Amino acid sequence: MLDESRLPWAKGDADGSIAINPDGRAGEREQHPTESRESDKREAKSKPSDEQSEKGRAAAEGEEKVGETTKRPSILRRHPFIVLLVLVAIVAAAVGGYVYWQTAIYPYESTDDAFIDSRQFAISPQVAGYVAEVPVSDNQHVEAGAVILRIDPRDYQAAVDEADARIAAAQAAISGADAQIAAQQAQVVEAQAAVAQNEASVQFAQEEAARAQQLVRSGAGTVQTAQQQTSNLRQAQAELNRSRAAVTAAEKQVGSLQAQRATSVADLREANAQAAQARLNLSYVTVTAAQPGRVVKLTGAVGQYVQTGQSVAMFVPDDIWVTANFKETQITDMRPGQPVDIRIDAYPDHKISGHVDSIQPGSGTAFSLLPAENATGNYVKVVQRVPVKIVADGWPQDVSIGPGMSVVPTVTVHPAKD
Repeated sequence: MLDESRLPWAKGDADGSIAINPDGRAGEREQHPTESRESDKREAKSKPSDEQSEKGRAAAEGEEKVGETTKRPSILRRHPFIVLLVLVAIVAAAVGGYVYWQTAIYPYESTDDAFIDSRQFAISPQVAGYVAEVPVSDNQHVEAGAVILRIDPRDYQAAVDEADARIAAAQAAISGADAQIAAQQAQVVEAQAAVAQNEASVQFAQEEAARAQQLVRSGAGTVQTAQQQTSNLRQAQAELNRSRAAVTAAEKQVGSLQAQRATSVADLREANAQAAQARLNLSYVTVTAAQPGRVVKLTGAVGQYVQTGQSVAMFVPDDIWVTANFKETQITDMRPGQPVDIRIDAYPDHKISGHVDSIQPGSGTAFSLLPAENATGNYVKVVQRVPVKIVADGWPQDVSIGPGMSVVPTVTVHPAKD
């Protein structure tokens, strides 16, 4: 309902309606221009105030809603047992994770810089000749003493026969020297007997010559007889000297024959040595395996001429292990005897267990062909790798495992305590 007092140009009727007089409003404006402007200003101010009031009401309603929300009880008060169970589960998971880390993850050291290793070597004959037989095939497993290759033995058998003949000749020479020595010793005895006989003749001639001289002095004998006896004495003495010289010559001949016998003995020894070497060479025509293993890269063939020391195959012994090149920061707690899990890249389904056998006392570069010279040039520190020998408790028998195959060993450096 409009207030007529505020609208001077409006007039009220008897039925309560209001009639607006435009002339009256205009006259009012003309009569009160200042009041009209002030009225317009008040209306302009009243509109923003209305908007502010509406915003205030909206803010008040929002505060009421917030108040209602804050007054709602927390989830901790509404579900205390569930919150407690969640907290206990979180703590248990943290403790379990820590225990798992300490027992299952942290105690292990692993590397992919590892491979199967062995002391493989080349198979080479010790004598030259034509190959007569190759009873093995590529990659075949053989036991110790198994025949790998045979060379034609005829030349070496002939050498053995020749050496045996030399032995027989040397033995015959020794026997002949022994017979000659025996005969010469008999001649020495004969010459010594002749010396004894001549000594007796000399003694008798001396006595006869003395008697003849005595008879001549007494006048009972003749000078001719005395001279004859003196001549006989001299002849006997000459014969004695000759027999003594014969004894000396015979004895020296015995020495010469003994020297010849010694030469024959030396020839016999040489012949025996040659025979032993010939038999050894004859045994070398058969190339056998010195230990159990596999024959690989077989190149020898029947009819091929092979030289001494020529490689005809490679041999991989059954004694194999793992060489793992761990970083030097990984071997801090690594010790011989610690358990190892071995996974071969070629056979990931096979589980192989082993243990640390030994740790090389030095990095791999220290024993390389050209070791690093850190005292020259600019130095850049690089983490070194140390070879670790790992021995398997048992290798799978249904697969082929050899040097150079990649493996991933995992060493338990902190075994779990019982």
